[in-house]
Amino acid sequence: MKIEKVTVIGMGAVGTVVAAKLHKNIGAKNLECLADGERLERYQKNGLILNGEKIDFNYVDSKDAQKSDLIIIATKNLQLPAAIKMAKTACGPDTMILSLLNGIQSERDLEEVFGAKNVLYSFVISLNSIHVGNKIDCTDDGILFFGEKDNSKTERTAALTELFDRCGIRSKNPEDIHLELWRKYLLNVTFNTLTAITRSSYGGFRFEVMQTLARLVGKEVIAVANAEGVPLTQEDLENDIKMQLHHDPHGKTSMLQDMEAGRKSENPWFCGTVVKLAKNHGIQVPYCDFLEKLVEGSEQVRSI
Repeated sequence: MKIEKVTVIGMGAVGTVVAAKLHKNIGAKNLECLADGERLERYQKNGLILNGEKIDFNYVDSKDAQKSDLIIIATKNLQLPAAIKMAKTACGPDTMILSLLNGIQSERDLEEVFGAKNVLYSFVISLNSIHVGNKIDCTDDGILFFGEKDNSKTERTAALTELFDRCGIRSKNPEDIHLELWRKYLLNVTFNTLTAITRSSYGGFRFEVMQTLARLVGKEVIAVANAEGVPLTQEDLENDIKMQLHHDPHGKTSMLQDMEAGRKSENPWFCGTVVKLAKNHGIQVPYCDFLEKLVEGSEQVRSI
């Protein structure tokens, strides 16, 4: 098995960075970047500029998409329903689907539509980019994690490894994709939410009070993960805190960028999901509950 044709949906801070690597190595004709309506017209007119270079992606209306070996979805969670609709034309019986969305819900939503056989689990870590208008500035293109739902090593995971190696995309097929996914989720819930509320860059975690807040929130995420059967630990949280200290102190989380731009954040899929899962398990998560409401309130008062 060799992956020849790839479809990307979601040309933002993550999707553009991944698509650029694919574009360079498999060629424009083998990479379709789907968009619809006004967004498609805007891409075709203005293009996208990554680190000062305009890349001539092959933008395609979703209704005209060809069947693909691999679909990569890199939208925000808010756009997932539209992305699923767009993906239907490109998805064949053997098409692999990777979701690079934040959180732990998107694969479940995709499985409901396309079936578990088409969906692998995936995410990106350490990708540091800022998206303003049609310009994306990226200082670290990150590492793409992926795996089968049952963690088996298959012909498909081997084909993905070959594709990513061929395209210069750093990737990893871990022993337990669910543990790694929750480790990323711990980062999302804890650090994205706190930076969005405090309007802090990564440098804010140099302050002890920010680390204390991270531990209070992270402890609740770990409790819910354990109840879900995922062996997340306090050590994972401490490693995350150390990681923040090594980021560019002026770098910003995606949630902070959303708040600053006046966009809806992924709060329902971060603290919101923790609160919902905690209720299912009878676990108290007062910090996540408070932060979910605080972010929601911050978004609503913008309209006053």
